[in-house]
Amino acid sequence: MENILYILPRGIAIGILISAPMGPIGMLVIQRTLGKGRWPGFFTGAGASISDLIYCMLTGFCLSFITGFIDTHQLVIQFIGSFVLAIFGIYLFRKNPTRALRSAEVKASSYWTDFVTGFLLPFSNPLILFFIIGLFARFNFIQPEYMFYHHFTAYLTIIAGALLWWYAITSGVNRLGKRINVRSLKLINRVIAILLIGMALAGAVMATYDLLTE
Repeated sequence: MENILYILPRGIAIGILISAPMGPIGMLVIQRTLGKGRWPGFFTGAGASISDLIYCMLTGFCLSFITGFIDTHQLVIQFIGSFVLAIFGIYLFRKNPTRALRSAEVKASSYWTDFVTGFLLPFSNPLILFFIIGLFARFNFIQPEYMFYHHFTAYLTIIAGALLWWYAITSGVNRLGKRINVRSLKLINRVIAILLIGMALAGAVMATYDLLTE
């Protein structure tokens, strides 16, 4: 039970943080919500969540496969994870989300099409693996002693966090409508970037403290 309570908040946080940056998929979800309604936007985000979940499972499998190495080099992995998050946070802070508008313009005629296009867009970018590895390392998410049901719960919480994010975004965009503008999208990206950089710095400080007190 203790492991489950450890997993729940971290898995939800990882699911939200993977989905939150306003890249091409975020812009596509907003476009479809504004143009076609809340549910087309939500199903697009749901497709992206399944894509992200597959990459999370690949990451988790790789980390589980090298559990001995992880246990021995835990501090080094935390430093690397913090570094990856910091780099991604800086990139996100400087990124202009509106540049993704043209690449995100995909027409859909059904919820199924919305779901599939939402799945394919992030799935075609395997570089997200580095971001997921950074998150897993920063949260120390996969433990060597985890059983099958721990892993099942972990991935279930990740997809729950991602769907929660897309539900909140599509609900908010649907209510605000045309009040969503370029400045608000930049603000979302920068808030998320600052959060990631803060997490990276906190992880580096904690890892340094653990190293000095060994």
